[in-house]
Amino acid sequence: MKNKFMMSVLGGIAATVVMTLVMVMGAMMGMPKMEPWQMLADMMGTSIVVGWILHFIIGIIFALAYAYIFMNLVKGVSNKILKGVLFGIAAFVVAQIAMFMMGNGMPEEGMVFMVMGSLVGHIIFGIVVALIVKEEVVLT
Repeated sequence: MKNKFMMSVLGGIAATVVMTLVMVMGAMMGMPKMEPWQMLADMMGTSIVVGWILHFIIGIIFALAYAYIFMNLVKGVSNKILKGVLFGIAAFVVAQIAMFMMGNGMPEEGMVFMVMGSLVGHIIFGIVVALIVKEEVVLT
């Protein structure tokens, strides 16, 4: 696929699916339950369906930010996995700032595990995006 925008949308969807699966599996293995779709629905006072849609829209927006902004910032990094890890860390920081600004900080109980789980999830997200969104595309 040569269209950077469409590749980014696909990357955002795929990375959101993978990250969501990791969150669900983590909860099944005893990690704290993390459901951003439910949190988004609760914050907006809307249905879980809208929360899920927003969850994927945010993933797509992050992937677009990777393709159109972040890739230019890390041109000196040739390893895609490392680019993905760096992007995942950046996405994690942005997500934490957004949560703080919305007044929805992390709960105190299990906070370390929540933060670590979120960081790992965002790093996995970043790696998937970096593997899907190619640098050698035609800008359209």
